[in-house]
Amino acid sequence: MKKWIACIGAGTLLTVAGCGNGGEEVDQEAAEGSTGGNGGSDEEFTIGVTHTVPETGSTHLGMERFKELVEENTNGQVTVEVYPNGQLYASEREAIEAVQSRNIEMTVTASAPVAGFDSKFLVLDLPFLFPDHETAYEALDGDFGQELLDRLPDVGLRGLAYGETGMRQITNNSHPIESPDDLNGLSIRTMENQVHIETFNAYGADASPFAFGELYSALQQNIYDSMENPINLIDQMNFYEVQEYLSITNHAYTATVAFINDDFFMDMPEEYQGIVQDSARKALDYQRGLAREQDEEGLEVIQDHMEINELTEEQINSFIEASEPVYEMFQDDIGEDLLEQARSFSQ
Repeated sequence: MKKWIACIGAGTLLTVAGCGNGGEEVDQEAAEGSTGGNGGSDEEFTIGVTHTVPETGSTHLGMERFKELVEENTNGQVTVEVYPNGQLYASEREAIEAVQSRNIEMTVTASAPVAGFDSKFLVLDLPFLFPDHETAYEALDGDFGQELLDRLPDVGLRGLAYGETGMRQITNNSHPIESPDDLNGLSIRTMENQVHIETFNAYGADASPFAFGELYSALQQNIYDSMENPINLIDQMNFYEVQEYLSITNHAYTATVAFINDDFFMDMPEEYQGIVQDSARKALDYQRGLAREQDEEGLEVIQDHMEINELTEEQINSFIEASEPVYEMFQDDIGEDLLEQARSFSQ
């Protein structure tokens, strides 16, 4: 376990070094180059941002950086108000719907519930798709990720940038998870995403979605035996208080997506559009580094409260083999070309 923590730590130092640039000004050439700029505007705009993560979480800290960058580079003409911890909307699906209907301007959610609005996003939640963080960044920040974001205006949203919650692990109150058979019969909470549900059903669990903001109480009341989340959220939400076992499976990588209402975005002057876009990219690049740092710190906290086991390569392969029917199940929804492109990142 010490060796595993050390590996995370080394990766974190490299990532934070590459990502911790959120304090710099927005690249005005990038902000204006694609839009032409308009030489400034007297119009004022307010961007409300809702998310379900606590104030200590990397998503919230990333949005605080977004606020700083936007307000500084628009000279206060665009203000940002951040509402964390599910205080406005308990579930991420509700938050996306609120942005879609322009009840609030912006949200940051896991990519999983986005599939309820565009089925192509199911591809991001396929089990064992990305073997590590660096491969995920390569995919999401390149043509593959942009192809997905370009679809969102059709449903009233605009995807600004990808962040992360990270690699997902399994917790439960029964025993260490070392093979799919160990999940047989366990009730497990998943995100609001059919791939997640069918994946754990394929492993033999009884899977169903539940609002993240209400998950602690559900686990405390034994509504669920098990759940799966990145280490940083297991720590920040104190899930270790209501779960006994943590299994390091890395069975899925979860990206987050920052969305803004597309009509609201298009109503802003082009100069502000560029600043908002560039600020989101810088803020979520910074957030990725924080998330990995919080994984490392969170594991140190969790190991004092939970029994932890890390899967061997052979054990992971047993999960990968059991996951293959899930890829086949969603091939038509995702599309053969996109699925083939996605598989290239897992090889």
